[in-house]
Order: sequence, then structure tokens, then C-alpha cells
Amino acid sequence: MDSPHKLSYRLGHFGVRVAGILIYVFLALPVLVIVLSAFSPEPYPQFPPQGVSLRWFSALLQDAGWIESLWISALLLVIVTPVTVMLGTGAAWALARVDFRYRQVLQAFILSPLMIPQVVLGIALLYVLTATGIAGMVSGLVIGHVVVALPYVVRTVSVSLMAMDQRLEAVAMSLGAGRWYSFLHVTLPLIKPGILAGAVFAAVTSFGEVSVSLFLSAPDTITVPVRVFNYVDQTFDPTVNAISVVFIAVAVLILVVIEKTIGLVKLN
Repeated sequence: MDSPHKLSYRLGHFGVRVAGILIYVFLALPVLVIVLSAFSPEPYPQFPPQGVSLRWFSALLQDAGWIESLWISALLLVIVTPVTVMLGTGAAWALARVDFRYRQVLQAFILSPLMIPQVVLGIALLYVLTATGIAGMVSGLVIGHVVVALPYVVRTVSVSLMAMDQRLEAVAMSLGAGRWYSFLHVTLPLIKPGILAGAVFAAVTSFGEVSVSLFLSAPDTITVPVRVFNYVDQTFDPTVNAISVVFIAVAVLILVVIEKTIGLVKLN
């Protein structure tokens, strides 16, 4: 017969496992509802669906507005991610390795989009970009998305730089390597997990950005999140669920590729 201590331990262990399962179910349930509702043949979201149909995926592909928004979002993703990674990596390295006056002030300024309400940031960018004449253009959206995503890259790369042994750079330079060569061949490989994590955050932030895009988009530069926002406000059919399934599939594909190439653990 088990002692009271062992029995208490087993009950506690069982309770923790049950709580963990309930949390996973709670997190997965909304996704399950969206996915199953997207295949509903009814003209309105229904869960559980009374049948299986690709009607709303077909409607999505036949709608020129959705295709155009997908193209705009994909274009922003391709441009914003590398630009943000390059700027964020350079900024993080400068903040970590270069000692200059007002460094803390500059760091706070770079990270300020994390603390400023997105609506306020969107209005500010709208005023600035309207004055320069690029509000409503893809270039304006690129600038807005870079501003929003940059703090994530700076933070993840900064963490990798802090964890890195700085003496390795000093050894490389003592052996004759210049600062640029040392950065490319010593620092960059060691902080690659932070850069890749920053790239993932930048891509996800850009692809799902709503508030800033809502202020900076024009009728011919509407991103998918903005179109979803407007569509839900005006229409109530499972087309939005279908586009959500596409988002989920892309996210899962990215995670699979990362896991197969570098491993998700290395992004931590």
C-alpha cells in the first residue's frame, strides 16, 4: 500500500497532467472550429459542419480581391523580413558592442513600438508618410511593417549576442582578422539562432499586422489582415475561415521546414 506521501505525489502529478491537457485543448479548440467550419457547405459558419465542401476555398480563389491581397501580403513578407533582419542585426550588434553616448536612449527608441499603442503608431506613420507622398503605397506599408517588426529582431539578436562569448571575437581579431571579417565568420554563425528567430517574428508580425496596415493601405494595397477585418464587418460567411486555414497551413509548413533544417530548439 502506498504511503500518504506517494499518494499525494501521484495525485498532484495526475492533476498537473490533466491541467496541461485541458490547456492544450483550450488552445487548440478555436483552431479546430475554424478549420472544420471552413469546409462547411452552408452559407454561414457552422460547427460542427453538416457536410464537407470546398465551396469557400473555391470562392476564395475566384475572388480577385482576395488574390490581390494575398499577393500584397506575400510581397510585403518577402521584402520586410530580410530588410528587418539586416537592420535589426546591425542595430543589435551596435548596441551590444559599440560604447557611445545615449546608447540606452537609442535602444529605448528602437524598442518603443512595443510599448506605443498600435493605433497611435498607425496615426503617426500616416501623417509622416502622407507628408512624403508614399502613404497608401507598398513602400509605405514596408516602412510601417519594418517599424513594427524591428524591435522583435533587435531583442532576439541581442539575447544571442549577450549569450555569446565575446572573447572569441577578440581572439579572431588578435590573429589578424578585421572587425568586419570577424563579424561575418565568427559572430554571425554564433548568433544565427537569434537571427532566425528574429526573421520568424518579423515574418509573422508583417503577415498578421492589422492596425498599422489599416491606416497605411489604399484600395489597391489592401493586405489580407485588413481585408479580413473589413470582410468580417460586412459579411458573415466561411470565406474568412478558408483564408484562416491557408494561414494555418503556411504556419505549420514554416514550422516543419525550420524543424527539419535547424530545429525549433535552437530558436530558443
